[in-house]
Amino acid sequence: MGKCCHTEDSEEENGSNNCKTSGDQITCDVHIGVSPPNSPKQPPINESKELPNLISPQQSVDPGSHYKINGLFSWKKGKHLQSTESRLNSNCVSRNGNEQSSPSCKTSSASILQSSNLRSFKFSDLKTATKKFSPSNLLCEGEFGRVFQGWIDENTFTATEPGTGIVIAVKLLQSPEWFQVHREWLAEVNNLGQLRHPNLDKLIGYCEENRQRILVYEYTPHGSLESHLSRRSHFEPLSWNVRMKVALGAAKGLAFLYSAETQVIFRDFKTSNILLDSSYNAKLSDFEFAKDYPGDKSPTGDQSHVSTRVMVNRDYVAPEYLATGHLTARSNVYSFGIVFLEMLCGRKAMDIFRPSGEDNLVEWAKPYLPSKVSSIIDTRVEGQYTQPEALKAGNLVLQCLSVDPKYRPTMEKVVASLERLQDSEGPTSSKPSLCSVM
Repeated sequence: MGKCCHTEDSEEENGSNNCKTSGDQITCDVHIGVSPPNSPKQPPINESKELPNLISPQQSVDPGSHYKINGLFSWKKGKHLQSTESRLNSNCVSRNGNEQSSPSCKTSSASILQSSNLRSFKFSDLKTATKKFSPSNLLCEGEFGRVFQGWIDENTFTATEPGTGIVIAVKLLQSPEWFQVHREWLAEVNNLGQLRHPNLDKLIGYCEENRQRILVYEYTPHGSLESHLSRRSHFEPLSWNVRMKVALGAAKGLAFLYSAETQVIFRDFKTSNILLDSSYNAKLSDFEFAKDYPGDKSPTGDQSHVSTRVMVNRDYVAPEYLATGHLTARSNVYSFGIVFLEMLCGRKAMDIFRPSGEDNLVEWAKPYLPSKVSSIIDTRVEGQYTQPEALKAGNLVLQCLSVDPKYRPTMEKVVASLERLQDSEGPTSSKPSLCSVM
């Protein structure tokens, strides 16, 4: 095992200038070099274009190489490293500063992918399937890349002519910072490659050729929930029954993620990350996972939490997460309350185009919850629900948005409440028809 030492970027022995102490928790912004003791100097090695390994601080390294790790580390005094929300710069380099080309410095993804049920796609096939990533096939564009529509054969998974075979969504990851691309890609592969649930976006496969990082998903023809709630969208508004169905599906997805078996917290839950399939089933997508660490108590009273830097959309973030950086399952419940409120009102969580006092949805809506909720429900679903249904929905939102996390329901209880709400009879026996979207 190599020893840990500070690089020239961090000369303080204890890094005290970069550390903050809060109670029994220490958070440091550190630069660590990991190198083996007394290793012989290696001759220069030609630069390799292979992606370096991703390592943990405890991992051993090959003689003649060292790693640089830059990031924010948080741990309990006298305890194991609790969590790492770090922007790793794990460049595997030789002593003379050149990139190593040894097997240990190649991408670690191959060993991780062996445990998943994903298919490996060739870049040439995906290029053909999307008509060379044609702008006409572009579905959407986000922070880490663009998503294209494509077609593949359902048996051979090779590219087919448009309109034949099965439709796929091809996410081409791109970013000015290469490591962010790889980390995003690896997080999706690691998690969605092994987690399967009807309300999670289905990852079919991946592509890893040279510096290309691509994800291949099941196609969801009705796009995101966000696009259906916006009054400026070309989509038809969703009916009350469909909104309740989507809310229930999203809640089931969150409950599954934080079940005893998986214990995963969804860091960036919002309407744009809820996709709708052909039957308007909710599919949670674009995961920013945070693995749970059982055994430690957070200031909010939960038995477990993860310490991270707040790097998600603040419009959906629980107040305790903003204040402490501690992310718990109850934080997800708060985010769900905001999303459910958006579905009821047909408004965005934060809308700068609305008058002062109405731009923040939660602050504007809370005085109406739950008794006057009918006065703020989207007028486009008027006549499709009963007063008792509206009151139950408003009460659930209010519980989810409790400032004190201890008073928020668990996601299991949220699911149970929505199931009862969906089973209740509306004003008519027939359900409003679903909108037709290309």
